[in-house]
Amino acid sequence: MTISTTFIKSIQDIMRQDAGVDGDAQRISQLSWLLFLKIFDDQETELEILRDSYKSPIPEHLRWRHWAADSEGMTGEELQDFINNTLFPKLKNLNADPVRNPRGYVVQQVFEDAFNYMKSGQLLRQVVNKINEIDFNNRSDRHLFNDLYEKILKDLQSAGNAGEFYTPRAVTQFMVDQVNPRLGEKILDPACGTGGFLACTLEHLKTQRKNVEDDALLQAAIHGVEKKQLPHLLCTTNMLLHGIEVPYNIRHDNTLSRPLVDYGPRDQVDVILTNPPFGGTEEPGTEANFPADVRTKETADLFLVLIIELLRHNGRAAVVLPDGTLFGEGVKTRIKEKLLTECNLHTIVRLPNGVFAPYTGIKTNLLFFTKGAPTREVWYYEHPYPAGYKSYSKTKPIRIEEFAAEKAWWGDEADGFKARVENEYAWKVDISTLKANGYNLDQKNPHSPDAIAHDPDALLAEYGRLTAETQQLRDQLKAILAQSLAGQA
Repeated sequence: MTISTTFIKSIQDIMRQDAGVDGDAQRISQLSWLLFLKIFDDQETELEILRDSYKSPIPEHLRWRHWAADSEGMTGEELQDFINNTLFPKLKNLNADPVRNPRGYVVQQVFEDAFNYMKSGQLLRQVVNKINEIDFNNRSDRHLFNDLYEKILKDLQSAGNAGEFYTPRAVTQFMVDQVNPRLGEKILDPACGTGGFLACTLEHLKTQRKNVEDDALLQAAIHGVEKKQLPHLLCTTNMLLHGIEVPYNIRHDNTLSRPLVDYGPRDQVDVILTNPPFGGTEEPGTEANFPADVRTKETADLFLVLIIELLRHNGRAAVVLPDGTLFGEGVKTRIKEKLLTECNLHTIVRLPNGVFAPYTGIKTNLLFFTKGAPTREVWYYEHPYPAGYKSYSKTKPIRIEEFAAEKAWWGDEADGFKARVENEYAWKVDISTLKANGYNLDQKNPHSPDAIAHDPDALLAEYGRLTAETQQLRDQLKAILAQSLAGQA
């Protein structure tokens, strides 16, 4: 058992005794805001040493060091009353301006919809004391948070609702590697969840730093938006631990709630990496923020329209999308026509079943495109299961090593991917073929005749064939029964 597992289990055991904490999601939410305040305070300790003029955006009596650091400090009803009636109301209403007081703005956003679930001040004190055992300015303890973060994510997945903001680490890493964000570029995840893409991008950018001045570029690079409170809190905390001193560009908001026409050049970015929620619908009225010809309640489709809009000329994107977007008709067709007209959709990596299991069984695809030139051809790469695998699972997830073949095959966008060649997993489809098929992007692997296609005409033909076969079997069965009954007469 790792330190992080032991640490979280010890907190779990304390929280289970509390009448106010009901289930994993509430326990994780409770732990998350406590960890945020501890990490924020540890970071402030470091900033005070580095900068003589540093002043905390949190009033002195509300800082972690004031009410939480002393293991013999406030407890019981006194602590409970302080948390509920002083700490939370004040942090929710700091009235911090994102420009003049960005660190205060981060705290305010984190606590906007946070809640103290614990009802026992004594048990809350025990949890606080446990968290005080970690010093996030210590390199090994800071590393421990990465393990803690992973453990929290796993628990969040077990709580049953993490599929909507969880992407397997190997998929995230592969997408970041192939898009190759560069220092000085503006990078966005418009549905950032707990920050997996952004954290991976940060590690990718850190390898490009050459001097102290590059740190400023790193701080300004990362932008994310998440509409749900808990993943937003986890993402903000994750950014702090990955070296983003003021993660005020991680906004607690819904990117789709703003009319598309309101977005201008200042909102555009160089790189978008995201796994937008799919399979769900937006609240009534959200689709009215989009032009009439692309209006839909399907979240993933709205995000695809938004992503095209938010990319600068020559901006690059990698997006996780379900099979339904590839073969869907109606509004989906118009959105795909827009994508292929305004962007070069150069690559679709088709993932097998089970990559997102057990959170969803929906087959998914990784779309890579660059804005500014129309698509002439789309390359497909069908990602195979490793030898001996029939599916992925919690205990056998997809691994980054499996993408070695795609990486070796990938080539360079600058020369139009001249090095690419077709093989048993890779093939290309001309834009004229896609247009003739009504912009159906669900193109069958010609090297795998048994592959499932979702072309509507092919599906209808297959349905007709199976119906005819079924009727033929019924007729045969009737004849056999009639013959049998006649023999008994």
